[in-house]
Amino acid sequence: MTAETALDAGTRVLVELSAALGGGDAADRDGALEDAAARVREGRLTERAVEEALLQAHLFAGYPASLTALGRWREIGPSRDGGTGEPGDRPSPGGGSVGAPDRRERGERLCRRIYGSAYEKLRRNVRQLHPAMDRWMVEEGYGRVLARPGLDVRTRELCVVALLAAADWPVQLESHLRGALNVGTERERVEAALAAGADRAGREAAERARDRWRRVTSEADR
Repeated sequence: MTAETALDAGTRVLVELSAALGGGDAADRDGALEDAAARVREGRLTERAVEEALLQAHLFAGYPASLTALGRWREIGPSRDGGTGEPGDRPSPGGGSVGAPDRRERGERLCRRIYGSAYEKLRRNVRQLHPAMDRWMVEEGYGRVLARPGLDVRTRELCVVALLAAADWPVQLESHLRGALNVGTERERVEAALAAGADRAGREAAERARDRWRRVTSEADR
């Protein structure tokens, strides 16, 4: 199985879109969004899945990248008058969230699933950096964003891998390479997502990404 055939068409579009957001090239981003719109119209991808990939990107590429991409999506996507969303996305008359879940509980559950045996070490390390960052990571990053319905955790992790490889964040990339495997993603699919990101990175950044993958697979084979 090659990198080109490891991912189904819909997943590949989401992975390529995420990699384009990490790479930061506007033309590449717009081309990936147009491909996504075409797949949605063909019925091979849901609009909700595209929007979830764009929403989660703000955790790794920043709000400007997600907002710009969502703005372009509103111009070319099937629903131009507002996103698909979920009930909790809509504000209540009192200003709060409707049906907001227990973000800490579901965030801790998902974070532990992705990080596996490294979970407690991760929490300690982030708390040492700043306790607020630890709380935001769990409640906001995992509980509010990555645990949302609309996109399964394996696909989310593939998108994250592609974005981080393209953006040259090797430490975080290594964590999510392991995370993708921890949630049961096949190696061929992870490698395909990594390749999508590495293709958009510079030569040295791409080699750093591949080196992290070699390290992760070597450890997994022990």
